[in-house]
This record gives sequence, structure tokens and C-alpha cells, in this order.
Amino acid sequence: MPLFPLGTVLFPGGPLSLRIFEPRYIDMIGRCMREGTGFVVVLIVEGREAGSGALTTAAVGTEARIVDFHRLEDGLLGLTCVGGERVRVVRAWRQDDGLNLAEVAPLAADPEVVVPGDCAHLPEALRRLYPDLGALYAWVAPRFEDAAWVGNRLAELAPLEPVIKQGLLELEDPLERLRYLAPIIRLDPAAADA
Repeated sequence: MPLFPLGTVLFPGGPLSLRIFEPRYIDMIGRCMREGTGFVVVLIVEGREAGSGALTTAAVGTEARIVDFHRLEDGLLGLTCVGGERVRVVRAWRQDDGLNLAEVAPLAADPEVVVPGDCAHLPEALRRLYPDLGALYAWVAPRFEDAAWVGNRLAELAPLEPVIKQGLLELEDPLERLRYLAPIIRLDPAAADA
């Protein structure tokens, strides 16, 4: 699968907006659209997003599925993607045009479990925030009762360092993800009265 290294983490079910300008990625997107396939977003651990220099990426990423595309005001290609399943990069290489490819293995999807009582404030916080998230989240169907969905949305929205978000992505237990976020995300008592 093609790899799309970024300085951000894509979570399963989460939205991602991209501006595509490099020829290697324009070709990749064309191939994905023709074949009805996706590409894998991986966090850059060392190096830069643009250009063809050496970079190191995380070993776990998320398949991105293209759900919309349009021409931006500056003439570049705009994409809206939604995260699919998590994958582990087994082997990676670079084509002559600079496009990174990888052999990937799917990781088990998060099991659907109910949000536990000690984390009940998390779906409520997300429920309050959700109407203000804008058009990008129109592609994401709410599932406030699902611990994995709530944890993934809060992990992608929280102001955390990318390496911490990557660690949350790699967790196999959605309750562990929620319990990491629980002390960080608090409800504002004043907002509860509004």
C-alpha cells in the first residue's frame, strides 16, 4: 500500500483533510481513486513531510479512505479522508519517484465496549464539543456509547504531542485509551449549567 507520512496521527473513524501538491502524491491519489483503494497515513518520527529526504515513520498507521475531493482556491487538490483500520508496516521501500510503499498487516479492530462509569464524563464532553467541529466531522457518524469511538475522537482532538497520540493509536484496549484521557479532559461545571 502507498504510505503518506505526516506530522499528525489519523485514528480509525476520524476525518483528515489534505492538500495534495507533490506529483508523487497526485499520482498516488489518482491510482487510489481508479482502484477504489486507500493509502496508509503514518506519523513522521524523524524528517520532513514535503520533499524526498530521508525520514523515519512510526510502525503503526491507519488506512485512509478518500470520501471527497475538490479543487482548492489555490488550484491544489483537496481531499477529505476517513480513517479505516489500523495497520502495522511490515516492510517499507521507496519508489524511484519518491513515493513510499509498504507491505502492511492489519491490526485487530478495537472491540466495541460501553464507556465505563469512571469515564462517563468523556462522551458528555465530546457530545458538547461535537456540534462545533465543523464540516469535516460531517463524515464521522457519532457513536457516543462506544468506548473506542469516543477515545479515538478525543485522542485526535486533544492538544497532545503527536508521539503521545501515536501511543494512544497503538493501544489495543479502548478502555486503556479512555482511562489515559479521563484525567486530562474535564467538564467545565459552568458549561454544564448552560
